[in-house]
Amino acid sequence: MPHSVPGSRPVVDESLPGAVQRKPVRGESFAARAARSLRHTLSSSAAREVAEITRTAEVLQLPVTTGRQIAVTSIRGGSGKSTIAALLGTTFAHYRQDPVLVLEADPALGSLPLRLGSQTLRWTTSEVADIVKPDMSLLDVTGYLVQLPNNAWLLPASQGQIGAMLDSQAYERAVVALRRYFGVMVIDCETLPAEVARVALAAAHGRVLTTPATPEGITSTYSVLQWMQGLPRHVIAGTVVVLTSLTPRPGADLDEAAHKLRSTGASVEVLPYDRHLAAGGPVHAEFLAPPTRQAAARLAAAVFQLSQQRH
Repeated sequence: MPHSVPGSRPVVDESLPGAVQRKPVRGESFAARAARSLRHTLSSSAAREVAEITRTAEVLQLPVTTGRQIAVTSIRGGSGKSTIAALLGTTFAHYRQDPVLVLEADPALGSLPLRLGSQTLRWTTSEVADIVKPDMSLLDVTGYLVQLPNNAWLLPASQGQIGAMLDSQAYERAVVALRRYFGVMVIDCETLPAEVARVALAAAHGRVLTTPATPEGITSTYSVLQWMQGLPRHVIAGTVVVLTSLTPRPGADLDEAAHKLRSTGASVEVLPYDRHLAAGGPVHAEFLAPPTRQAAARLAAAVFQLSQQRH
């Protein structure tokens, strides 16, 4: 039976663009950019920086035999989960030649489509789960997805409507149907301990757990990591915690926090405060501060390497 074609809906309500859309803010102020340029000119770190960028690029461009699933989740809202998923998706798409899919598994009015700059939405994860068939080509499949720059696509979990549902069975059908078409799938999950998030984490090749760099966020995340130590070893060994700085001055000692979280067996990366990300709205790579772009690339490389090591 043919599937009815859903109507296209705008990501931003037609009555709101003037209130929510504005010129993007640069990640660093002019003074900070000038100071960085001066330090770079006077220091001897330029060669090391180029070497690190080259190593990161080599990791991100490694071939895969089967599509890698990277699940991104958190234990509380407001931790930057969808922002991290968007950064990972755009980073993989920038470096890789094979197709990249950013799949939203958080139907509760998720912000991922807006962060990725989508204008309209049509098909959702639960709908596509019952449409994609093994005999379809990549061109057939991408007809149901939102096209992004650099050979990347988005599959949203809802059309921006309250009450949209995505259960674990529909999620699993969608991933099984789509994974053979994409070299990397970045999955923006619900917050833990939601059922779909737990299913996605269990099946993923790599996991990213985002937490705000606050005492509350670090304490809660440490408790979750201690719980994960009781699961099969590959679960925590394949997890990267991202400490997100939501303000210019984090509420915790990041070095000490990272050391404590690493003691559980997880990897840890830090995403510095960035004015462009903090302002909300679509993420434009060219407006990000250089440390933010470098941190996103390091995170993508770290979790991709871990995804390759899973047995």
